[in-house]
Amino acid sequence: MKFDTIAAAEPAAVRKRPFYASLFFQLTLAVIAGVLIGHFWPAVGSALRPFGDGFIQLIKMIIAPLIFLVIVTGIAAVGDVKAVGRVGVKALIYFTAATLFALAFGLVVGNFVQPGSGLNIDPNSLSQDALNAKTSTAPPKDVGQFLLGVIPTSVVGAFANNSLLQVLCFSVFFGSAIVVIGRERCVPVLNLLDTVLEVFFKIMAWVMRVAPIGAFGAMAFIIGQYGLGSLGTYAVLIAACYGAAIVFIALLFLVAWSIARVPLWQFIKYTREEFLLALGTASTESVMPRIMTKLNNAGCSRSTTGLVVPTGYSFNLDGAAIYLSISLLFLAQAFGHHLDLGQQLAALGILMLTSKGMAGVPGSAFLALSATSAALGIFPVAGVALLLGADRIMDSMRVVVNLLGNCVATFVVAKWEGQFDREAMLRAFRGEQPAVDDPSADVVDDADKADALPAGAAVR
Repeated sequence: MKFDTIAAAEPAAVRKRPFYASLFFQLTLAVIAGVLIGHFWPAVGSALRPFGDGFIQLIKMIIAPLIFLVIVTGIAAVGDVKAVGRVGVKALIYFTAATLFALAFGLVVGNFVQPGSGLNIDPNSLSQDALNAKTSTAPPKDVGQFLLGVIPTSVVGAFANNSLLQVLCFSVFFGSAIVVIGRERCVPVLNLLDTVLEVFFKIMAWVMRVAPIGAFGAMAFIIGQYGLGSLGTYAVLIAACYGAAIVFIALLFLVAWSIARVPLWQFIKYTREEFLLALGTASTESVMPRIMTKLNNAGCSRSTTGLVVPTGYSFNLDGAAIYLSISLLFLAQAFGHHLDLGQQLAALGILMLTSKGMAGVPGSAFLALSATSAALGIFPVAGVALLLGADRIMDSMRVVVNLLGNCVATFVVAKWEGQFDREAMLRAFRGEQPAVDDPSADVVDDADKADALPAGAAVR
């Protein structure tokens, strides 16, 4: 997007690349190799953790400024502060409804499957040390504290600490100020921001070239550290969570098609590299920049994508919500407690609050369950440590549902706001090149498909 005239140009033909050069093939190979090494040589697998952590740190290096640039340029393109407010309100309404449904659905599954029934855990056998080691950060004490935490006390600090909600808050103010002052007066600033955005997308393309190494290291560490044997110990709990996730994803298919006419299976095929990378690194953060790019190219406006995706990262964790509610019942049943309807409704309300802002907080799921346990007094807080062995195995379920849920939310909100171009979506699904004025054009397919915008995209 440029704020002056952009010369028309025909999309350059893209030469078909061999399958082994595709990011999807390389990621698949890396994940399989990581699983094998972690299983057969667990010590080696555990030692490969720096590869996964290093890749995620490279992604974190660009997330905050990228979100700032996308939101500011997106709001400036819309040119309507009220429209930005509507997008935010509609996104929060959708997030609240989706999270509430995910939590309630998890409780239904937990009551039906009874994953902790018959375990009869002795509370005296528990140790708080393991849980303390996992949860080194205290969650916000109340809603007011959480909301105040969204407002940065220092803009520089928000970027330095990668506080995405704080960056988003400042970005909305910055973009809205540009609209109020007048886009014509701010053309030099906007052209600078747009050029810097191109630079960051180029950096992202370079970072993505080492994505298979990151996925390999992360997967080898997970399997080497926790082993495949954990599957048997928590078989019923794992089956309940993954089964619930499959049903929830089927419901997301219906929501996406009925509201925005989005064929979600084609979208998953279109974003298969991002989903596989998220699975390999057990992190949605690692694919946030690329998934935002692909949502833009699939017909969602830049302003909607820039607002919905980062906000959903903290407010719309559907996979985590399903896991929390099923795990709560698992723990209660493991200690021999039967929760009546009133207690479960109370737990639902508490989890709605404690689950917000979980993204990026170490041991966030344990913190939310510990806070809920302490509030209800249904089982010892130290009992949450029982989930340590199964938690990493649940990452794949949480990551996929969280990521897909936020993508569907973006499509839905963009459709509600009239900022969704279905024809652009279909063109993207067919593999056609994005518009030449899109600064993210060189990362829409494989990270290194192009080194610059198509020829002819000159600015006058």
